Amino acid sequence: MTQAMVKLAPQANTISRVISAAENEKSALVNGNNHAKIGHSVKTNGHKKSELLGVACSVVHAVPGRLRFRVPRLINDPEYAHRLEVLASSAAGVTSVRIKPSAASVAISYNPQGISEAKMRSALVNLIQQASTAILPQELSKTSKHEPEKAESSSWSGLKLPVLATTLAILGGPFGLPIPAVLVGSTIAMTSLPVAKRAWDSVRNDRKLNIDFLDFSAIAITTLQGHFMAPSLMLCLIEAGDAIRERTARSSERQTLDLLDSLADFVWVERDGEKVEVSIHDVQRGDTVIVYPGEQVPVDGRVLRGKATIDQQKLTGESMPVIKEPGQEVYASTLVREGQIYVVAERVGSDTRAGQSIKLMQDAPVHDTRIENYAAKIADRAVLPTILLAGIVFGATRNLARAAAVLTLDFATGIRVSVPTTVLAALTSAARRGILIRSGRALEQFAKVDTFVFDKTGTLTQGDIAICGVKTVNGMTAERVLELAAAAEQRLTHPVASALVRYAEQQGVALLPRGEWSYEVGLGVRAEIDGQTVLVGSKRYLQQEGICMTCLYEEHPDLQTGSLIYVASDGKLRGVIQYTDPLRPETLEVIDALQNQAGMEIHLLTGDNWNRAKAVAAQLGIPHECTHAEAFPEMKATVVRQLHEAGQTVAFIGDGINDSAALAYADLSISFGDGSDVARETADVVLMTNDLRGLVEAIAIARQAMGLIHQNTGIVAIPNLAGLLLAGTVGLNPMAATVVNNGSSVIAGVNGLRPLLNSKVGS
Repeated sequence: MTQAMVKLAPQANTISRVISAAENEKSALVNGNNHAKIGHSVKTNGHKKSELLGVACSVVHAVPGRLRFRVPRLINDPEYAHRLEVLASSAAGVTSVRIKPSAASVAISYNPQGISEAKMRSALVNLIQQASTAILPQELSKTSKHEPEKAESSSWSGLKLPVLATTLAILGGPFGLPIPAVLVGSTIAMTSLPVAKRAWDSVRNDRKLNIDFLDFSAIAITTLQGHFMAPSLMLCLIEAGDAIRERTARSSERQTLDLLDSLADFVWVERDGEKVEVSIHDVQRGDTVIVYPGEQVPVDGRVLRGKATIDQQKLTGESMPVIKEPGQEVYASTLVREGQIYVVAERVGSDTRAGQSIKLMQDAPVHDTRIENYAAKIADRAVLPTILLAGIVFGATRNLARAAAVLTLDFATGIRVSVPTTVLAALTSAARRGILIRSGRALEQFAKVDTFVFDKTGTLTQGDIAICGVKTVNGMTAERVLELAAAAEQRLTHPVASALVRYAEQQGVALLPRGEWSYEVGLGVRAEIDGQTVLVGSKRYLQQEGICMTCLYEEHPDLQTGSLIYVASDGKLRGVIQYTDPLRPETLEVIDALQNQAGMEIHLLTGDNWNRAKAVAAQLGIPHECTHAEAFPEMKATVVRQLHEAGQTVAFIGDGINDSAALAYADLSISFGDGSDVARETADVVLMTNDLRGLVEAIAIARQAMGLIHQNTGIVAIPNLAGLLLAGTVGLNPMAATVVNNGSSVIAGVNGLRPLLNSKVGS
């Protein structure tokens, strides 16, 4: 290792030294398998993992220009992650650094023309070590950590000059200090340059006079007359409105997330009768891909041989794992829980169903309109009438002050400020309740929504299997049935088995030792427990083993078929254990409130099968025609589009990758704080508390905000219109006009803050 600590100044020299040192550490490269090591390596699941003297790491993926390392220390050491990000980002030749602490992963892109892959790999391994004790230069440390704060403060930087101008005007006016008029006037002139530029751009490019032209005219006339308070206050209001509008605006660029990013970088394929490990990017159509337990399927294709239990919830939303046998289709990003399968690749990369979700998101319509445009439109419509009235007043009276008063009394400035103030207050109020509304447009849409489309698994339901009952036969107690079943299922990775064992522990049932046992994928388990031969599994499994089921329906004639685990011992059926994906505790309350109080149309949209979808819909009172099941991502997007085209304002609520396309196409998209990365990034609204009751609160906040906007329009317009009438008839002093204009703006602004002042929405 080159250094235990590095001062990192300058960075180009540092990376050069590391690369130079790396050349002397050729033994640190493992030939032919893309893994770096220092010291020694051990074989683990087909991968070589570096046992580093300092920080453990391994190269899990390498292509020219990009390396990905797995560094376990990233998970629990944010300071180390920060140091590594700064070191790697500032290294010569590195173009980007992406760290995922939860995955213990760091992906580094570099310019492959300037350095060989081997040298860069070894150099970065050294940087990973040095980051554990590196002392970062102060300016570099601040750059990465405080970038968000700088972006936050930049929105308000435009207020510096207006505040200075207002301060000088107050000191030289009411306070009577000897502030030179030239100084105050020049400060106002400098401050008004952005307004003048926007006015000129509108005249030159759009061939129209906008609100900025009106503002600049009033500022220029009052400044030339020596009335400095009026123009400086007006500039403060203008800049404050712009700052608030920028603060509440949603970025028009969507982050394009790689839905397949969680897949392993290398996969096993069978070529010419041999198993070889290749990069996922090198897998081609027709390849036979081998998928082992605990791995994700990397391609769309058909099972050639083998049998496996596959969890498809990430893609389809289906809560229960399914059995896949030869001839059946499997899809990329689904997880093999048990078993091993050989899959013939039919679609790879972006052609897979998961990859198509990316395209659906990228093609989704981008909403540029924002609620703030409502104020801008009203303001622009008032420009020409105000200018005409000022011209008429000046022509009739030859009094420039009265004309300036008319220009000052435009109600556009007050509206332009009060609307985004109301929006920001509403967004802040929602955030305090754990509801992240990303933009004014989303707030506006929330007030307009008339149709809610819910994903089922993980949204209306808890997304986790739960045991809900035990039925017994042939004289065995429920506790004993649960005891035998839990003992047989212990240490199996199937989610139903895990739920059963967890439920037994919660009930205080002792976990008996399991003797000889065997498990058949998709059927069940046979085990020796307490001297008995116990069978636990599906109805089909027990029937294959010759267990008679007649007694079950004789003793429990009302028993519903469906999600049942059958338990037998010594050749006799002993009972069944019922399981389900239970509804969230608040689901019934929220659906009832949306349907009966808010008058919403509710749709259930899920990738789960029709039986489970109908059962949940019946529980919630959702009609059959509003229930959509067995839906892949593209079908979900189609359903949302059809509702939108029918003239409905659609909100979609989902939390998984399979929901991302529907989220992107909805008028309003809503997800949970613990949802998938792509769902959170796509969503307009995120329920950070993961509670559906936030929907009802958000609707109330949005409707209150829209009501306040209309109130504020009246608060600003009525006194300004009255002032215009006075200025056009008997005359009005420019300062009095400023008081009317600014006074109404302040009142409207304070009224717009009501969402923050009220402890309860709508009070």
